[in-house]
Amino acid sequence: MKVVYTFAAIGLFCINTSYSQILSPGDYMDGIVVKENTINKRFVPYTPLREGDLQWQKRVWRVIDLREKINHPFYFPTTDMSTRVSLIQVLKKALLAKEIIAFNDEEFLSPLSDAEVRNKLVKCDSIPYETIDTITGEAIPGMIWACDSTGIYNQVISYEIKEEWFFDKQKSTMEVRILGIAPRRYDEEKDMHITLFWVYFPACRPVLAANETFNPKNDAERRSYDEIFQKRMFNSVVSKESNVYDRRIVEYAQSIDALLESERIKQQIFEYEHNLWHF
Repeated sequence: MKVVYTFAAIGLFCINTSYSQILSPGDYMDGIVVKENTINKRFVPYTPLREGDLQWQKRVWRVIDLREKINHPFYFPTTDMSTRVSLIQVLKKALLAKEIIAFNDEEFLSPLSDAEVRNKLVKCDSIPYETIDTITGEAIPGMIWACDSTGIYNQVISYEIKEEWFFDKQKSTMEVRILGIAPRRYDEEKDMHITLFWVYFPACRPVLAANETFNPKNDAERRSYDEIFQKRMFNSVVSKESNVYDRRIVEYAQSIDALLESERIKQQIFEYEHNLWHF
């Protein structure tokens, strides 16, 4: 009797635990909590700045190479995911939704039309195919129109940013503000980087603040793209500084000399603020 009672109890337990509630597809969640902080986050506006408070100012262009490990959060993921997006996916979604405007120049004077933006982000081409005639059995050639909206995710491997470094004498601080961002696509046939478009960074801040990027140290404390730029959590190389010739570094320096010139400009900005104080 003792053995029978034990098996009966085990059987009753198995029947109770086998019950599970079937949810609809929309009720399944990829995570343990509903993330609301990032999507409802608002960017911190810039402090007011007077022209009379600008004691020193320098315009600098930088290139962010996404092949560097510290810059990988800007590049990945290269496919559509529900949990996070890359920087080009954020810009693409905002441009197609007409939340921001793309420009053809870095001075933000020539905006691109909707058709021009779509042609740069979505690649469409005709693909040949054949159909078999059911009566004669002959192959009938034809063309089908196909579009690729995700191929641009792998092609954009660098960004160029345009920023202003300035010293605010009222606050006695050196600050920097990004003016524009330009994704650059690498063309293997021409072996060169092609700038797709320019976007005005202050207008992109609401969109960048609502999308989070990957944090390799803690998934619960991810930062938004706006915070990544404001905290300068990326590595870059100076490609140009404001000069009377309006020329880039590659026009007068090559290879290691170009890198040394980039470091010289960075050091010059650092030393200006450092030399203002006496220790």
